[in-house]
Amino acid sequence: MMKKRQGMTLLAAATLFSGVAMAQDLTIKVSNLTSGMYFTPLLVSAHDVTSRLFMAGSPATASLQAMAEGGNISGLVSDLQGLGADISENPAGGLLAPGASTTLTMTTQAANTRLSLVAMLLPTNDGFVGVNSLLLPTAPGTYHYALNAYDAGTEANDEIVNGGGAPGVAGIPADPGGRAGTGATGVTTTEANTTVHIHPGNIGDSNASGGSSDVDNRVHRWLNPVAELVITVN
Repeated sequence: MMKKRQGMTLLAAATLFSGVAMAQDLTIKVSNLTSGMYFTPLLVSAHDVTSRLFMAGSPATASLQAMAEGGNISGLVSDLQGLGADISENPAGGLLAPGASTTLTMTTQAANTRLSLVAMLLPTNDGFVGVNSLLLPTAPGTYHYALNAYDAGTEANDEIVNGGGAPGVAGIPADPGGRAGTGATGVTTTEANTTVHIHPGNIGDSNASGGSSDVDNRVHRWLNPVAELVITVN
């Protein structure tokens, strides 16, 4: 009788722990795979299964728009704090340059089983690198993910570098690499897809003092993926 009762107790304990999410210690590395695009300060977050920073095919929130058009992550941070998320703001200490990487550590709460990441791409109008609600691995090991560039769908991709960046203000805030032109007339004035979608990419031209685009087509074009995410479960 004692052996049977002990076996039942161990089985019950095993069942209990298999159904409970455990806190995790993670090492997270983000690498910029592009040759000419910069990432604005990154926002990396572990959150619960019901939370989202963005969703392809759905309109951008005001907080996502502020990030995608001007690199402002404060609204998204505030949203996540209200949801009890684990957050890492600006782990690179500024812009993440082409070819550069940044690494952070994060201890996640048991309920926060999903990971999301965003950062604006410069120079673009409302392009951003992102991953949405990725299921975090739990077994110890190293896991690699390729990340795409998205278009927030909130602004026409006119490719005019004019210091803009506030939501609703047309234009690109800057080209941190200093390779953009000036005096462009604009590639377009409309955005056909007003939901979050895979970014069609910069068009650009090679005219440094005019043309339709201030974006340099020899420097600022890219192919997805634009970033690599490496998660190490310790």
